[in-house]
Amino acid sequence: MAMVVGSFAYVAAQVAGPQIEFDRTEHDYGEVEQGGDGTTEFVFTNTGTEPLIISKAKGSCGCTVPEWPKEPIAPGAKSAIKVKYDTKRVGPISKSVTITSNSVDNSTFLLKIKGTVKAVPTEEDAMPESETIEGATPVEE
Repeated sequence: MAMVVGSFAYVAAQVAGPQIEFDRTEHDYGEVEQGGDGTTEFVFTNTGTEPLIISKAKGSCGCTVPEWPKEPIAPGAKSAIKVKYDTKRVGPISKSVTITSNSVDNSTFLLKIKGTVKAVPTEEDAMPESETIEGATPVEE
């Protein structure tokens, strides 16, 4: 806390060393079409006093691929981790990405993605325009 003559000013305590703080740690795709865009970004800030280095980002399976900044993130600077989920697989999504960094308060962080991939209707699923049945009387339109 800093004191100024006649009034008080509050100064937020900053962590000594790098510190990672995410805007959000979970993304819900809701319903996404099979083959649709499975990309999202998790924005973070280095709220510490020294450069933040993300050494690793690993998806919980091969269908979840993260991209992260390889350069150090300066104190006060923002950056993002991009996560792409392979939407070729139909069904529920419940995956995670483990972030490893030099953050002094939490060197391992978990980001989560969820949602459902819906199948895209195929031509086989569509109703046939018309069918001729042998021996049937044609109907006039």
